[in-house]
Amino acid sequence: MGTVPVSVFIVVAFVSVVMRRFSFVNGAAIPSAVDGPFKPVTVPLDKSFRGHAVDLPDNDPRVQRIATGYWEPEQIFVSLSSTHDSVWISWITGLKPNTFYYYQCGDPSIPAMSDVHYFRTMPASGPRSYPGRIAIIGDLGLTYNTTSTIDHLMSNHPNLVLLIGDASYANLYLTNGTGADCYSCAFSDTPIHETYQPRWDYWGRFMQPLVSKVPLMMIEGNHEIEEQIEKKTFAAYSARFAFPSEESGSSSTFYYSFNAGGIHFVMLGGYTDYNKSGDQYQWLKKDLAKVDRKVTPWLVATWHPPWYSTYTAHYREAECMRVAMEDLLYKYGVDIVFNGHVHAYERSNRVYNYNLDPCGPVHITIGDGGNREKMAITHADEPGNCPKPSTTLDKFMGGFCAFNFTSGPASGKFCWDRQPDYSAYRESSFGHGILEVKNETHALWTWYRNQDAYGTTGDVVYIVRQPDRCPVEPNVIN
Repeated sequence: MGTVPVSVFIVVAFVSVVMRRFSFVNGAAIPSAVDGPFKPVTVPLDKSFRGHAVDLPDNDPRVQRIATGYWEPEQIFVSLSSTHDSVWISWITGLKPNTFYYYQCGDPSIPAMSDVHYFRTMPASGPRSYPGRIAIIGDLGLTYNTTSTIDHLMSNHPNLVLLIGDASYANLYLTNGTGADCYSCAFSDTPIHETYQPRWDYWGRFMQPLVSKVPLMMIEGNHEIEEQIEKKTFAAYSARFAFPSEESGSSSTFYYSFNAGGIHFVMLGGYTDYNKSGDQYQWLKKDLAKVDRKVTPWLVATWHPPWYSTYTAHYREAECMRVAMEDLLYKYGVDIVFNGHVHAYERSNRVYNYNLDPCGPVHITIGDGGNREKMAITHADEPGNCPKPSTTLDKFMGGFCAFNFTSGPASGKFCWDRQPDYSAYRESSFGHGILEVKNETHALWTWYRNQDAYGTTGDVVYIVRQPDRCPVEPNVIN
């Protein structure tokens, strides 16, 4: 679907008309509201209309496609903009799967056209149809570490990019452009948490060589909150990225889903209501119930704050979200979970409710994109590093759900005293990951460190689905 603002010059001849009270229609005077109150009138139901409440059939000529070829625009739509001097023109074209398309942006009448760009559509959904390489990044920012991350990522030639929150870090800046690694430390006296929007423009220009030809799917992180006056939040995030929310039945840019070949991606919001009575949870139940694992065998979920990170930074911060949603994701057989937020890398074993479980998902924290905040180095299981429970709650979402463990080696404690069994690999380094789904049961996951030579791997593992051992029953949650 294309949507562009178009300025249009229209010449209109205005005719002055004096409206008189006694206008007539069908020979009768039209009353005015000042003539009321009127005597109540109820018009009897005309039952002859009830027979017409039937959907138009697929073969009705008014709903048939008249555009020829995949590229000819159809469903052209005009909407008003916010002012009188512009309108929005939108349209839809059909695209073939797994096909290169070339395009330009701009207005040829000025002329002001971009260079010619290209992209490749995703393969059609099916159990043997997958994108070649899917790049996963989080907490990117715009530093020299960021440029190394993106250079390494582009050398791996991905077909799709997932950004798991925290893109530009514009909220680390005052509106005059002054920035700091720790905003609250440097600008403790500011009445509101300001933000410097040109940083978003800088970030967009830097990312253009990648995202103009490789689709990027974004989910919000805490640095996208950008609270401004009147408590307005997520304004830049919602305006600068496109989301298939409506297409996936979501009413929000904070959560949505989409297919890429034989993978169904669920993008969840860690900074909007995730409780069982909320809209997001109810949407998620419906979305998961509609997934056909014969068509999209792989089910991947992403959100920003991790549930299974063993670093001190943000330790068990998203526990309330885990308590609300983990059962639902487990029962529908989510295979892999990607998170950011913690500025380091960690991969879990298959886990559910802090216990090793062959049917639980593999959780991967990849908030190591290169932003200007400090890298996460210390682990909560190291001596003297276990945070106090009262310090772990999410200040934006509120609530407190993180209590001492009630079973296992850490029973009665808030932290393990060694690397937890569910933590398979962890390392403090900047980098990115590549997911290559090979078939219905095997996917290759590779994590690349920035400091390594191109093509050198930091962590590599095959993630294996076992549908016979872990069958998924549809509609298991009421």
